[in-house]
Order: sequence, then C-alpha cells, then structure tokens
Amino acid sequence: MRYIFSILALSLVFSFSFAQKLTDAQKWYHSDFETTGVYGVATEQALDFLKSKKIKPKTVIVGVLDSGVDVEHEDLNDNLYVNKKEEKGKEEKDDDKNGYVDDVYGWNFIGNPNGEDVNFDTFEMTRIIKKYQSIFEGENAERFRIDNPDKYEEYQRAKKEYNQKKGKAEQALASIKSQKGQALQTFLVIKDVVGDIEVNQENIDKIEPLTQKEIAVKGVLSQMVESPDLAGKKISDVIKMVEDEYKDSEEYYQNMLDYYLNLDYDSRGIVGDDYGNNGERFYGNNDYEGPDAEHGTHVAGIIAAERNNDIGINGIAGDVAKILTVRTVPDGDERDKDVANAIIYAVDNGAKVINMSFGKAFSPHSDIVAFAIRYAQDHDVLLVHAAGNDNKDIDIEENYPTNFYKGEIEPYAKNWITVGSSTSNPESIKSSFSNFGAMKVDLFAPGSDIYSLIPDNKYKSNSGTSMASPVVAGCAAVLRAYFPKLTAVQTKEILMKSVNKSTQETLIEIDLDGNEKLRGFDALSVAGGVVDLNKAVRLAYDEYK
Repeated sequence: MRYIFSILALSLVFSFSFAQKLTDAQKWYHSDFETTGVYGVATEQALDFLKSKKIKPKTVIVGVLDSGVDVEHEDLNDNLYVNKKEEKGKEEKDDDKNGYVDDVYGWNFIGNPNGEDVNFDTFEMTRIIKKYQSIFEGENAERFRIDNPDKYEEYQRAKKEYNQKKGKAEQALASIKSQKGQALQTFLVIKDVVGDIEVNQENIDKIEPLTQKEIAVKGVLSQMVESPDLAGKKISDVIKMVEDEYKDSEEYYQNMLDYYLNLDYDSRGIVGDDYGNNGERFYGNNDYEGPDAEHGTHVAGIIAAERNNDIGINGIAGDVAKILTVRTVPDGDERDKDVANAIIYAVDNGAKVINMSFGKAFSPHSDIVAFAIRYAQDHDVLLVHAAGNDNKDIDIEENYPTNFYKGEIEPYAKNWITVGSSTSNPESIKSSFSNFGAMKVDLFAPGSDIYSLIPDNKYKSNSGTSMASPVVAGCAAVLRAYFPKLTAVQTKEILMKSVNKSTQETLIEIDLDGNEKLRGFDALSVAGGVVDLNKAVRLAYDEYK
C-alpha cells in the first residue's frame, strides 16, 4: 500500500507492510485448479487420493542446497535428515569416515573448521573481471586476446554487465538516500513545529497555523490521520517507520557496491580451501544455519514443514520428506566448486530429490557442475532448479547452473527440472519477474507470495522462482515417497505431463518504443503449464501402481 505526502513542495512515497495471521490467501499454492480456477498444486486433494488408495509411503530425503536452514525451527525440526552415525555431533570426530566431521543434519561448504562462515561474496562477473583484467587490459593484451578468444569473450560480457549493474546500483543508492533524507526531513519539520504528538483528529484540531509552514504541517497531518497505519502513532514512531522502510533497499545497494561488485573483496580466505583445486571435496564445517538462513529455511518449509501440527504451515511433502541441508549459497553468487561438491554430498547422503533455488549469469567452471549433475543422474537423483528472476528468456540469455552445454539444444541430463514462477491470479499466470524459455524452462509452479518458515520460529511471505522450485521439489518428493519404483526421469515425466495448461497471452517485454511483446503462456516452458500434484499422483497411480 502506498501513501503520498506533500509538504513544502516535497512528494514522498512510502510502502508499509505488517504481519498478518495465516489466511487462505497465504495457502493459495495448495489450491485445486479444478475446483477454484487458481493454479495451485492441489496438495490436499492429492494426499486424500493417496490415502484412499491405502498406499504406504516411504521417507524421501530432499537435499536443500541453499543459504542454510534453521534446524531448530518449531515447524521443521522433526522433518530433518539425521546422520545416525554422527548423531552426537559434538565429538569433532568423523565417525562415519565420509570426510565430513559431525555432519549430523548436513554440511556447510562455505565455512571453515574454526566455525567461521562466509556471509557476503562477490558476483561471478566480478571474479571474472578480477581474474582477467590485468591479462586482457595490460601489457601484451592483444596477444592474450588472440590466444584466448573464449575467455576474452566471457571477460567482455562480464565487464559490460558489471558496468551496467554498478552504474544502476550507484544511481539507486543515491536516489534512496535522497528520498530517505527528504522523508526524514519532512517529519522532523512536523515534530519541530507541533512536537512529538500522536496523530489524531483532536490534536490536529488544536493546531492554529499562523505561517505557511504550519499550514503545510497541518495539511500533512490531516492526510496522515486518514491512514489506518499512521493514525494513532506518535511522530517519532512515524520517523522510525521511514527509517525502517528504506533500510532494506539502502542496505541492498550498499552491499552490492561494498561486496558483490567490489573487485577488491574476496571472502574465500575464510573457507581456507585450495580454491584452485576443483577436485578438492573435503572442506567446510557443520554450521547448518550460517549468518542468514532466511532463504534456505523458507525453501525447506515449502517442501517439508510439518503437516497438521497446529503450528505454522503445511509443507507439500511434510508427511514424507526429510530435509538434508547443504549450505552452498552466500549473499552474492555461489561458486561452481561448492555447487558441484554440494550436489555430490547430497547424493552420497541419500537424497532422491535436490532443490537448488539459486542461479547466476556466469559459470567459469560449469564443467565440474556438469560432472556433478551427471553423478546425480547416475544415482537416480532428481535435481530441481529455479529459473531465475530477471524476466528474461533463458533460451537466449545464459542462466547457470543448467543441464545444457553452451550452444546445445538438447539437455545432457534428463534428471533435471527448471522451474518458472506463477501467481495466484488466473488472469495473469506468469509472475512478472520470472524467467522463461520454451526450451530451457520445463514448467511453472506457484512462486508469488508464498508463505513459509523463516528462522527463530517465524513465518513470512516471499516471492521468486526460489519459492517455485521447492514447490516442485515437494511434489517430486511426494511422488517418489508413494511410488518408490519411480525413477528420477519418470518422476519428471509425470510432473510434466500433468500440468494445467493455458494459452493466455503473457506480457514478456516492453521495448524502448513502448510496444508490448506477448507470448502464450503455453509457449513459456516445455510443458506449457503449472504443476498439479493431484493430477500427477493419479497419473502415477494409473501408470506405476
């Protein structure tokens, strides 16, 4: 909701949000399309069908490769994978001799044995520029460019995107600071003129303005009292609301400049591995949560929050899934070496489904990730990956990790699902931010306004293909639990065949001349629709019971 205030020729925009009780709207992604018209996954209908068939499920381990997971969360702690051989977890001893000490609930590949963890990291493009700048811009640069055309092309692409992002970040930060300063000045003026009063009509009526400033102040207060979120608050409380409103966006762009795009920042010393050795596997620690586990906890909750426990939410596979947490993603871009090792670790520890809600535009060591993907395929593990949030066609613009070699039109692995994000609005199915691709996005799933877990026994709505991917991972876990003979490839095929399709025209781009580019929703992915668990389990029952 937006409120516009004007004082002394200032025009200021605010957006306030407040916690809500759990509502049907926050459970929308469980909706049954057949009965509601909302493109949910029909979770309850699917589970009721399976129950009616008296099928006994097997537990399925789902690997969550993410920022970390709060393993003590009230709505998740009973649905965690536990390594029985390391269950004590405080011996500082590798009891199962797998190379990872005390890995009770999983592992953290971006920390060190002393308990230090990577929080921020650079973008991959920043690392590419840092690595090659002196080579391609220094002495004998022309010879290096001729001798290394592929690397030079990647360097040039990285430099172009880097300069664009840095310029936008600098402009955005300056604008945010300016708006914040103006907003604070506005309410400081009000506080200076009338004191730290409570915003109510009685106090406004007491003001007898004598100057233009006082007239303007009374006018703004009269607007404020009409707002249910501002009426009754003291001016000092409103000032704090302004500071909180701009905090996240200001922090985001400041971090972008201080960390993500900072050529001189390098967090890898924290990990202490031999970073140049892509074959190295045994490094990290068992800090499952890390500095900021909101993203990973939210993802894990969508998949496996405990069902029907009168707490929080119901995860899609909360009756059958156990979460194996593998901390892989910092605040910044994940590194190929860590992604490859995380996939292999999850496979080796029994995961049958792996969720990967992360991605980036550059992958200089995509070969080692490809090896890990094939390793998962050889072990019959389904990999589910978020398509990304840039509203771009990833058939054309690269998005990593991927199961396509550069330039190829056929995937090299069949155990992979790339997921776009859909909304609760049947009139506008594709989330505005979601990437798409008739070749490289497999299907869509609910990803807008998804209510799930965050650390410290709290809950929150988040949006992104990061939320859509675990919806599909949860559906896959249900299929593999109730139909354990299903292979990873068969699970994917069933999910693809049972989507709810639509030919709805979808806005995917507005060009520089203001012309709208439309594409049918059915042409935004391979399957052409939104995942439906109820239809999937019925298809699996008919074909694989």
